[in-house]
Parts: sequence; C-alpha cells; structure tokens
Amino acid sequence: HVQLVESGGGSVQTGGSLRLSCAASGDTIGRYCMAWFRQVPGKEREGVAYIQNDGRTLYADSVKARLTISKDKPKNTLYLQMTTLKPEDTAMYVCAAGPGFWGLRDKRWVEHWGQGTQVTVS
Repeated sequence: HVQLVESGGGSVQTGGSLRLSCAASGDTIGRYCMAWFRQVPGKEREGVAYIQNDGRTLYADSVKARLTISKDKPKNTLYLQMTTLKPEDTAMYVCAAGPGFWGLRDKRWVEHWGQGTQVTVS
C-alpha cells in the first residue's frame, strides 16, 4: 500500500506563503483520490483540499482562492500551495489517500494517512 510523507511546514507571518509536499512511495498516487486535511488540537480533522484523478479539485470554503492542490505524477508527489495565510490556518496538515471520495467533510474514504507537517501562522 502507499506510504505518505509530508514536508514543507513551518512558521510564517500573516499574509505569507508556504508549499507543502506529500511524497508517496509503495504505490502510485495516480491510483488514489488524494486530499489535504488539517487538524488543530482538540478539534476534529477537517478536509481542506481534494484532487481527483482527472485533475478536478474541490476546496473548503475557508481556503478557497488561497490554497491550491496539485500533483506531479512522475514525482509521485502531492502539493498544497498556501498563500495569504491567516492565523486560523495554523494546524497540522496531513496528506490523505483513498480509493474513492465521499466529500471533504467525511474521513471514512481515507485509507492512508501521512504523519503531518505543522504550519504556524502568526
């Protein structure tokens, strides 16, 4: 099965940018529906961006026009470009993969999770 390793997190000021990466191994990301979730301690993990095999994307309302999900199939890597960051974007960002997609509000479709990368906006 696929293994997912995130990187690219860090601390930025309000209005700054970051690009998160999710490197996959063990299988090709082209076989999976892929998404980014985020989690704040004490709160439920929430989906923020999803990309389908054909490249179609879906975003949570709170991040539309600021976050862009993409994937590089030859590099077997998923990305999340984050711009105009706000303090409320502070969270652990986690890469997810599954055989099907039921919506960003539902985590049951996810079969594989990464360990996450921390993003802190101040």
